[in-house]
Amino acid sequence: MVFNYDELLKQYRSLWNNRVLQVEKDSENTLLEAIRRELNDENSHPRIRKGLHEKFYFAIKRINRSSLSEHLKTQLIALHIKVMEEQEGK
Repeated sequence: MVFNYDELLKQYRSLWNNRVLQVEKDSENTLLEAIRRELNDENSHPRIRKGLHEKFYFAIKRINRSSLSEHLKTQLIALHIKVMEEQEGK
């Protein structure tokens, strides 16, 4: 699957109203890092953080309920699965 990371990053931002994601190296690294942080719940206070699987479920649910095209949803979900598998392997 070929990803247009600039477009995916733009659409990922649209899912999160108040989240600023500045591009560090490139769109790919910025997007993958944002997904990793999301799944690890690093944007929440440590005492209220949810587990990896619960955050994955909520992320997929948010993507699925969005108004994004099915193609973009599929690509964002594929990236979430990729990051999830990497996190589980640690």
